[in-house]
Amino acid sequence: MALPLLRWNSRRTPAVISSYFRFDRLVQNQPVTKGAKLKLAPIVAGRYYSSERRQNEKVVVVGIPNPLVWFRTRVYYFLIRTYFDKEFNIEEFTEGARQAFSHVSHLLSQCQFDALEGLVAKDLIGKLKEKCADLPLSHKRALSVDPEEIMYTTPGDVGIYYDDNGRKFVSILMRFWYLTSAHLPEDSMEGARIFKMAIGGDGEKAESKRLLTANYEFQREFTQGVTPDWTITRIEHSKLLD
Repeated sequence: MALPLLRWNSRRTPAVISSYFRFDRLVQNQPVTKGAKLKLAPIVAGRYYSSERRQNEKVVVVGIPNPLVWFRTRVYYFLIRTYFDKEFNIEEFTEGARQAFSHVSHLLSQCQFDALEGLVAKDLIGKLKEKCADLPLSHKRALSVDPEEIMYTTPGDVGIYYDDNGRKFVSILMRFWYLTSAHLPEDSMEGARIFKMAIGGDGEKAESKRLLTANYEFQREFTQGVTPDWTITRIEHSKLLD
């Protein structure tokens, strides 16, 4: 049975429909601009008592945005609302992007490339097939992200542009930091932070989790008469799909 997916349109973001999560066509990609710094707080232990003592540990992730990038993106949001979509809301967009990221990452980890049609740009799907062909199972597992594993999400670069035919486009790059318990080789994951997550009671072995990053770019054509859907035009999972 097909899972209920999301459709993003010009009137509401997101809106739940029965069986499709739809975006639209690809035109071109935008360069990545590093717009946010990530601060990792130490693992904080909290003790809870019931019939038996249990210990929970969590990772606190705090984003520190670049002030110049923050201001520039707010100007772009204003332009989008003024000239393209008066109901555009970055908070709603971000929530929809998180759901899209989780859903597409699951399909990608399972190599369900046919299911990516309509969600991801066609030429990008071909590139993803090539990159995933030789990935070990551990790396494929690390591509899959549950919503509760997403520690931090922030918009990155925002672009508004026209092509030679006068078609109008908006692209928004979203950055995600997420935890994975997939077993990954140490030498292939240089720079990825490792955390010990003690979920059970005293004496139980702590679970190791890595903090990984991913960039997903969403693009929509705003030309009059075009279906108001978004397309994922770039997918980058650092250390996995380089």
